[in-house]
Amino acid sequence: MTVFTVLFVCTGNLYRSPIAERLLPVHLGAAADGFRIVSAGTAARPGAPLSPRSAAVIEDLGGRAAGFTATRLSAELVGSADVVLGLAREHREAAVQLRPAALRRCFTLEEFVRLTDGRRFGSGPADAVACAAAARGRSAPVAAESDDVADPDGRPLDELRVCAARVDRALRQVAAALTAGQDLLMSG
Repeated sequence: MTVFTVLFVCTGNLYRSPIAERLLPVHLGAAADGFRIVSAGTAARPGAPLSPRSAAVIEDLGGRAAGFTATRLSAELVGSADVVLGLAREHREAAVQLRPAALRRCFTLEEFVRLTDGRRFGSGPADAVACAAAARGRSAPVAAESDDVADPDGRPLDELRVCAARVDRALRQVAAALTAGQDLLMSG
């Protein structure tokens, strides 16, 4: 079985991207075994523990926070990912700068949701990524705030919860896009 790697990217790898990393398996359900889900930060301190506030929010939303430590974004991580989902445009751009050949696999989280929403994919997660990349040039530009999930670092807990709820909503659609057609593949 081929494992599909999803890389989430934010700045410090303490809030947004770990929340996404730890909640996507919840939405993938039984299909999660076919995925490797990781996260990194453009300015992360490698080995830093997860923010206790992030851990609480992850657990409240049904994810597992235990065992997480921060990772710095690298060309190797970008190169090994089947899809890179930045939590803001700057994170997508940082991934592309590290590995320009990965451009067609790099999106913001919200951009990927927008580009895959309502589309049909029949041959697994790689097809969803290819279709999103192809749709990119055919969609109208959006304002930065539509793509950027605000960094809750140093903000009140309520803002972290709003951030996590936004990420969680988007992940439902990401999981649906990445698993579309898998029931057909398994039964065929």
